[in-house]
Amino acid sequence: MTTTTTRTPAPAPTHLRVSFPRLLRSEWIKLWSLRSTVWTLAITAVVIVGFVVLITWGELTARDASNDTSPVNALYGFGAIPFLGPTAVAVLGALTITGEYTTGMIRSSFTAAPRRLPVLWAKAIVLAVVVFATTALAVAVAAALQAMIFGGRGASVDIGDPQVVRALIGNALYVTGIAVLAFGLGTIMRHSAAAITTTLGILLVVPILFSLIPWKPLQDFTPFLPNVAGSQITLTDEMIQEQAGFTGSVVLSAWQGFGILLAYVAVVLVIGAVLTRKRDA
Repeated sequence: MTTTTTRTPAPAPTHLRVSFPRLLRSEWIKLWSLRSTVWTLAITAVVIVGFVVLITWGELTARDASNDTSPVNALYGFGAIPFLGPTAVAVLGALTITGEYTTGMIRSSFTAAPRRLPVLWAKAIVLAVVVFATTALAVAVAAALQAMIFGGRGASVDIGDPQVVRALIGNALYVTGIAVLAFGLGTIMRHSAAAITTTLGILLVVPILFSLIPWKPLQDFTPFLPNVAGSQITLTDEMIQEQAGFTGSVVLSAWQGFGILLAYVAVVLVIGAVLTRKRDA
């Protein structure tokens, strides 16, 4: 006599679909798990606020010496942001993607999302949101401190003018664009040092070289360099008109310049996406 044994079938494995919101949440966690995230964002904020306050105090000293109480340009002191602000976030932008290639974590990310490209877009979006929020907050604090410092000495500063507001927000947009540009270069190169060096070279070295080489085609192309064009968004229309008065080259409007920066960003992201699909992780 045999005993009939009833076997309960094992439950079918449950597969969680990797949706784009899940990827965004994952990339948010990974970005903040990087030690470089905190210090690069902190450096960016300190540089923005610190330089605006220092330049404001310098101008205030000069105005006190001459008893000048005329209205102050609300963007006074913010001119250094397009040159100094993007440096640290360019490092963060590159490390956001190259760090995963260095550690090999990118293979796990691509295994979870085999199509690969959604991972890149999630990284880029999270990076852009974090950098924009940080820079916008730093710019707002700097503008408020500047208004308080000048206001305490009887000099009025109109930070509510629509052109000024656009230019202040433009600082955050510009810095964010540079961060995503560095991310795109990191996607192409997959090497931290190479991506960071290339980005900083584009920002700091290329414009200087173009200005030193006495060749007209280079002079004519200078306004279309990513940082030169993109920084137009940090100026008011009046400042751009003044710029046109003393330059012999093309002067782009605020949105034309920022559009050119976005075009550079789009090109490097597309190239990075194509290479990501074709190359092994």
